[in-house]
Amino acid sequence: MSKVTRDILGFLSRFKFAITIFLGLLLVGVIDGNSFIKLIGYHYQIEDLKAGIKKYNAQYKEDTNKLRAIKRDPKAISRIARERYFMKADDEDIFVLSDDEAQIENTKK
Repeated sequence: MSKVTRDILGFLSRFKFAITIFLGLLLVGVIDGNSFIKLIGYHYQIEDLKAGIKKYNAQYKEDTNKLRAIKRDPKAISRIARERYFMKADDEDIFVLSDDEAQIENTKK
């Protein structure tokens, strides 16, 4: 054998446990499908999903309260129709104010 090959084999035999531990940690920590990096990514994804659940639960409660109000009070139906769908009574006029033109002017500047 050449001197270079003997030196490489000597190095590998001297540090075989350290190399094995390093490769094992590399495999588990970075390369593997269940690595620590993916575990951290999953943790952040779970936090985002929990925030979404809280948002949808709050929206559900709000919509449930509106639905109860509609079932109990007939004036609530007319109020929602006027606010959301711009419906009006016979003797009313509706003016819808929009700030779209102000936004267009600001973007042109």
